[in-house]
Amino acid sequence: MTDLTIRDFTAPAADGYPLSMRLVSASEPIVAVLVSSGTGFPKGFYDRFARYLAGKGAAVLTYDFRGIAGSRPDDLAAMQMDYVDWGRLDMPAALDALIEAAPDLPVVHVGHSVGGHFLGFMPNQHRISKHAFVSVGSGYWGRHHRSYNPMELFFWLGFGPLSLVRHGYIKGGGLWAGTDLPRGVFETWRRWCLKEPYFLDELKHELRPHHFDAVTAPIHSWIFTDDPIATPTTGPILMQVYPNAPRDITVHTPADFSLKRIGHEGAFRKGMEPLWDKIADWLLEPAASQHR
Repeated sequence: MTDLTIRDFTAPAADGYPLSMRLVSASEPIVAVLVSSGTGFPKGFYDRFARYLAGKGAAVLTYDFRGIAGSRPDDLAAMQMDYVDWGRLDMPAALDALIEAAPDLPVVHVGHSVGGHFLGFMPNQHRISKHAFVSVGSGYWGRHHRSYNPMELFFWLGFGPLSLVRHGYIKGGGLWAGTDLPRGVFETWRRWCLKEPYFLDELKHELRPHHFDAVTAPIHSWIFTDDPIATPTTGPILMQVYPNAPRDITVHTPADFSLKRIGHEGAFRKGMEPLWDKIADWLLEPAASQHR
């Protein structure tokens, strides 16, 4: 299936905030795929992956969380939001937009990093039949690769606070290679990452209401040994937050794909098509067999 259509549009989040979205679709899609970004990754980062899935018969929606890239306000320093708004307000709206754009199709989900963390905040998560997690693991710094600890601690305790003082937001470039981040994203993210339970302890009180216990669709998580954040240790820790979902984890080395590095973001870069085959086979095969 090589005839793809690409449509950029804006859709409102649950509170009316305008979100930038992109739909990449086969001419006659057989499955709808929602792709939820990692923190600081713009939707365009997933274009190659989205086109690949669309080439296999999918309608794929990527989107920018509020405060990020195409969904950034003119005055980012003045933006009032919390990190969990991405899960409570933005992810549900993206799912609704995908279902409206590709009605009557089975819906599956690919969550990169925080895109897998926030699934349980979605009130409409029950409309998704499968979840592929990529580089999803606990953000607690003490469980990450030791070689990575000095840099992340400097980010939380030095670079980040200084950037807030100077700019009113986390400015991209240099130590932080992602997009500019709103203050509310950084402050909550830092609070979680500096304590061992990450956000799991706050689910009991501070983060209610949520729907983590209601997630029952199967989850398959892909972890890479050279990812300093989502590791074979932190991946299972994060998966505990979905106690009622069937859960599997696959661990790969870069050598499995004839590469020297994958890291935390490399799974969506050029050259990872063999991994995308594995993800697509798991996500799309039941739908594809129904349309043969």
